Amino acid sequence: MAPEEIIAALGMQRHPEGGWFVETFRDGDGTGRGASTAIYYLLQSGERSHWHRVRDAAEVWHYYAGDPLLLKISDGKTVQDIRLGTDLAAGERPQAVVPSDMWQAAEPLGAFTLVGCTVAPGFEFSSFEMAEPGWQPG
Repeated sequence: MAPEEIIAALGMQRHPEGGWFVETFRDGDGTGRGASTAIYYLLQSGERSHWHRVRDAAEVWHYYAGDPLLLKISDGKTVQDIRLGTDLAAGERPQAVVPSDMWQAAEPLGAFTLVGCTVAPGFEFSSFEMAEPGWQPG
């Protein structure tokens, strides 16, 4: 499928950090934050997930389809690069964990990448922080 077809099929909308998303799961009874949340997230060529962090929750990225994704994780000083994908022999991994309060950014290494992100405890925009435009760790 083309990225536009995936976006339509999954009912995705623009994400403030870049790309497209749709929440697929929110654990709990609806009265509080919940134990976890899950989304589909898609980036097309030329789009990126800008540097951001979730102050009080860990985030697990899951690769689903398309080209590999370059995920960058930083403590603000050093950067770790992780390639999400299915070519294990080339060092790609289908999953990566971003600990709470760590900076992260991502970009597709081709036409598009479809991933999932699971956040625990559940994602809340009040705990989400985007870096200033042009900010780079280190």
